[in-house]
Amino acid sequence: MEEERISYHESVRKVYHERIKPDGITNIWDRFLSQGFGGIPDKRCPFCTAGTRCDLCSNGPCRADASIDKRGVCGITADGMAMRMMLLRNVMGASTYHYHTEETIKTLMATARGLTPFEIAEPQKIHDFANRLGIDTEGKDEEVAERLCAFVLKDFNRGAYEESMVTEALAPEERKKLWRELGIFPGGIHGEMMRATSSCLTNVDGNYESLALKAMRMAIAMAYQSQIVNEYCQDILFGIPRPHRMRVDLGVLNPDYVNALPNGHEPFIGFAMVQLARKPEWQEKARAAGAKGLRVIANIETGQEMIQRWEMDDAFYGFTGNWISQEAVLASGSVDLFACDMNCSMPVDPIYAEKYGFTLVPVSDLVSFEGIGDRVDYIPEKVQEQAAKLLDMAIANFKKRKEADSLKLEPPEAEAVVGFSTESIVDALGGSLDPLLNSIKSGKIRGVAGLVSCTTLRDSGQDRHTVRIARELLKRDVLILSMGCGNAALQLAGMCLPEAIELAGPGLSEVLRELEIPPVLSFGTCTDTGRLADLISSISSALGDVPVCDLPLVACAPEYMEQKATIDAVFALAFGLYTYVNPVPFVTGAPRLVKLLTEDCEKLTGGKLNVEQDPVKAAEGMLSHIESKRNKLGI
Repeated sequence: MEEERISYHESVRKVYHERIKPDGITNIWDRFLSQGFGGIPDKRCPFCTAGTRCDLCSNGPCRADASIDKRGVCGITADGMAMRMMLLRNVMGASTYHYHTEETIKTLMATARGLTPFEIAEPQKIHDFANRLGIDTEGKDEEVAERLCAFVLKDFNRGAYEESMVTEALAPEERKKLWRELGIFPGGIHGEMMRATSSCLTNVDGNYESLALKAMRMAIAMAYQSQIVNEYCQDILFGIPRPHRMRVDLGVLNPDYVNALPNGHEPFIGFAMVQLARKPEWQEKARAAGAKGLRVIANIETGQEMIQRWEMDDAFYGFTGNWISQEAVLASGSVDLFACDMNCSMPVDPIYAEKYGFTLVPVSDLVSFEGIGDRVDYIPEKVQEQAAKLLDMAIANFKKRKEADSLKLEPPEAEAVVGFSTESIVDALGGSLDPLLNSIKSGKIRGVAGLVSCTTLRDSGQDRHTVRIARELLKRDVLILSMGCGNAALQLAGMCLPEAIELAGPGLSEVLRELEIPPVLSFGTCTDTGRLADLISSISSALGDVPVCDLPLVACAPEYMEQKATIDAVFALAFGLYTYVNPVPFVTGAPRLVKLLTEDCEKLTGGKLNVEQDPVKAAEGMLSHIESKRNKLGI
């Protein structure tokens, strides 16, 4: 594969060239290249890339062609076929988001009952959140926590026909009114997922417009019931994110230490491992095995959840990167334990475990690998015992690894400022949003981009397009809040540091210097999309209840990859945001659906999809939208 198609990051390229390729081990870059037609990595089946292929029933696989009205055997059009497959991806994204949320609620409930090593870290937040939901806040913090858990669990399980009380309590009034008019105000998330999935059965709903509205309705349920509830309850347990520095990149992996890596999206076992690793007796165990010490190294989105909330030290040492870095991390020769929770652990990991001598352990009942029998499925009430077992595995692995591998790669290490949240942004602004709003009104900041992205090899190398888009937005005086794997991209690229102010335009850089903040505010994981929506609601309210669709804001996913990202984009459209997505989604063979997403949706919700592939033109499109909203507001 061409050099620039590997990765933006020097660390990943270094491991690829010095370890992965010489070892001849299967890797994501070679596998991606092999999927292309005629040696062209991005050239794939034209019906698949157009979204007009279906294999849901035994009459298929079918292909559709809108230009000649060629339909599936059942009669479904190209538009219906593409939107139905999109909705099924949305269901997978919603269900995975919500699985995490229910694990969080189980953890909070068990903690409130004194059954975990965790505690209620933010008593004020639990009272504030309970108040917003209309929950009685009398009594002890633990009693409020139990009432909160019971309330949201009941809401999750409402039928699709019964309006969600969580959404009613948290969403902006003008959005709720619009969603009811469109028939997309949601019920409980479980009911919405069932309704959406059932609609995708053969010969049930082949109407692309109806399927799109069902996707929006489920996305709204997901954002409020899954994402916001999840992140706010994790704040209650582990602390509200507040700005601090964090070591990042593959250089945080020192082979002379026992390195235990929690990986995935759920931080519970990771936090429990850090609690133990910070105790002298565990450091002594590691030294007794011949190591310099024991470190917990944060990885992918589990890592983002952790580093946003807890500061680094010798035990909680740093963060590696996003999911495309995974094979480079595992091939570094520095990993002792890879503990895999419910997302973003690759099926190929057992091959790397055998080759590079680390212990691979699923810690979620969702995760399974061929040939791996040992597992430690997370149970809140047993998490301390489970964390101890995992750290013992890591220490036991150290001697075996050190004897087998003497090559030192020494990839680079950097730092990033992480830990921004609504609360910490308000604190940085002196207690209100006014300084930010005044900077937007004055034009020093033209607008704000919520960059919520995965990372992909399609069209460009890992994180290259994300970095390019971010640079183009910053030079145009657009402030960026970054989330997801795209957040890791910008952390490793040095853009989440005050020193990166030089990348910003003159107006934005002036504001950043006054506030002493970076041009890219590290705002968390993909799950923090809901937190961002809540911040946008606060901005709307502070400006006098300006409709969300009239604010100088954009959503931006420069490198979307998997199913969660698809429902994030659908929610952004329902929320009324101009939404930039790359690579081009698999809908190009559905012309009426394309028109709905890129043109007609704006007349319904105010949201609009843009799929420009050129980074300069994409940034210009986002800025043009921002300027049109500034003109409408008269600022």
